[in-house]
Amino acid sequence: MKLRFPMAAPHTAMPPPSSAPRAQLIHIEVDRRLGHEWDEWNGRPLPGGGDFSAAPGLFFRFAALTVATATGAAAVLLYLIGPRLGTLWPPLPRILWSVLGLFAVFQWLYLSVLAASFYSGRNLLPERLLERGPYLQLMNYTSLVARGFGKRDWVEHAAIDIYNTLAERRGRRVGKGELLVLIPRCLSKQALDGVLEIAGRYEVPVFVATRGQLARRVIRERRPRAVVAVACERDMMTGLRDVAGKLPVLGLTMQLPNGPCRDAAIDLGQMERWVQRLVAEAPARGHTKQ
Repeated sequence: MKLRFPMAAPHTAMPPPSSAPRAQLIHIEVDRRLGHEWDEWNGRPLPGGGDFSAAPGLFFRFAALTVATATGAAAVLLYLIGPRLGTLWPPLPRILWSVLGLFAVFQWLYLSVLAASFYSGRNLLPERLLERGPYLQLMNYTSLVARGFGKRDWVEHAAIDIYNTLAERRGRRVGKGELLVLIPRCLSKQALDGVLEIAGRYEVPVFVATRGQLARRVIRERRPRAVVAVACERDMMTGLRDVAGKLPVLGLTMQLPNGPCRDAAIDLGQMERWVQRLVAEAPARGHTKQ
């Protein structure tokens, strides 16, 4: 494995002397295949030209289905094994039914608070109990249920949009050297040039890697205080699950007009708004909001 710090990607032409400054591009090369999340792709064009945009309500509907499914499955299991457990200790089935009831109430209450936080425009819980806490697990369990209905990518897109909305409201600010931009290798040349131009304008480094473990490695080594990540919905879900609980992240999903892992496009305007907001008038390190 080689670690290099070129000023631009090897396949990107150098800008003319009069162009805007470009960001440092951190590139780790590995001999491993890209795109394992799309192993089942049959090579046909993706629905909607690879744009899986969906209304937030889609996630909440599938999240409710996930909660109901989990509660129902636990109830069926307890119904089947309850008599045998009762032979070990007669009060045990009644205690377990009570615990299951409390757990179900907690799940529905949490989902209600989550929806109220999103639609009211005010986060009703601290981030450790919302977008950087149980919500990350709810996103992943809901994705599993959505796969059975062929709605995985749309539900994941809606879940990520909800996550970003909640995270943006925290109003976090960091120094220029404390923000890291993570991008995949599959961006189109136009998208890559745009990312480097934005990052160069705000003096933040950009990291590109072929695997999630490499992103986690560069985060450990550079220790940023916030991350703006770019990925498809599937990789973004994995990344948020691995990183967002430990570090503030904003996740920008891509459009895949030519299928996964090739010439992906992104909303450069949204990326610049996030980067600008994170580093604008950032306090000194000792006063940076946690």
